[in-house]
Order: sequence, then structure tokens, then C-alpha cells
Amino acid sequence: MPKKASARRYAQAVFEIALERKELEQWQSDLKKLVDTVSDDTFLAALESPKIKFEDKARLLSERLTDINPLALNLVYILITRAGVGMIVNIAEEYQRLLDGYHGIEPAEVITAVPLDDKDIQKLTENLGALVGKKVVLKSEVDPDILGGIIARVGGKLLDGSTRSKLVALRRELVGTERKR
Repeated sequence: MPKKASARRYAQAVFEIALERKELEQWQSDLKKLVDTVSDDTFLAALESPKIKFEDKARLLSERLTDINPLALNLVYILITRAGVGMIVNIAEEYQRLLDGYHGIEPAEVITAVPLDDKDIQKLTENLGALVGKKVVLKSEVDPDILGGIIARVGGKLLDGSTRSKLVALRRELVGTERKR
């Protein structure tokens, strides 16, 4: 089973538990702590090692994660027994996506040729939010290869207003016109 699909299922289960118990933010915080814990490569290797007994792994985790929800700790135990503790990062990302959706927040990725200033980011955030009808959280990236304009991914839509894509379209049109003669 692909890890991405598994992570999605775990995140969905965690989200439903958190929603039922009214602990959405607590789970978000606990998942962040778990991600921080497994980001230590040495510690992650110990958790994934078949040479270390489960009891020892559980003890190491409970010593490191003293202020975490017992259910979150159980999640890690399950992942350890199924050799999937490394996917906690994917679970946390998927949980965040579900949490954002629950709160009516839509992530948007924007690529521009030059860095945007705060005023441009605010205006773009408002415009994209109006387009999808939700509050938008913008993640901006700079790519000089697009030459100018903007590429935005929001709400399952790709909006490509880059100069590069316009030049490619113009080229196709000119080449197509030339062949018809």
C-alpha cells in the first residue's frame, strides 16, 4: 500500500478522533512534536531498527514525549509495529490539510519571477480567496525561468499567467498558422 495513501487514512482517523473529542489544536501540536522527534535521523533509525525491541522503543518515546496525548503516543506505537514511523511527517501534513479545510482555509502556492512585497501578497491573497470562496494562505516561491507574470495553484486549479506560458502559446499559434498555409 503506498505510503501517501496510508498516511491519508491515518490522518483521516486522527482527525475524526480529534474532532469527536474537540482536540483539533491539541492533535496539531502533538503531531508537530512527533514530527520534530522523528526528524532526528539517529532517533528515527533506532525506532525503525528491527534489532531494538518494541518495549525499548516505547520507553525511548515515552521519555522523549512526556507532555503528549496518550492517543498520539499510541499512534506512534502502531506505526512502529507496522514499520511506518517515518510516515508521521506525511500524516501531520495531511492532518494540517484536513484541519485547514475544516476551518475554511485553502492553501495556495504562487510562483513569480520576482519576489512579491507585502502589499502584493495581501492583494493576491484576497483575489485568490475571492476566486475559491475561502480564506487563502499563500506560499510564495520565486522562479526567474517564468520570465514574468504569475503561476498560482489554489483549490485544485492551476492558473498560469506567466510570460513564459504566453510565449509558448504564441509560438504554437505561429507554428500552427505557418503549417496551414
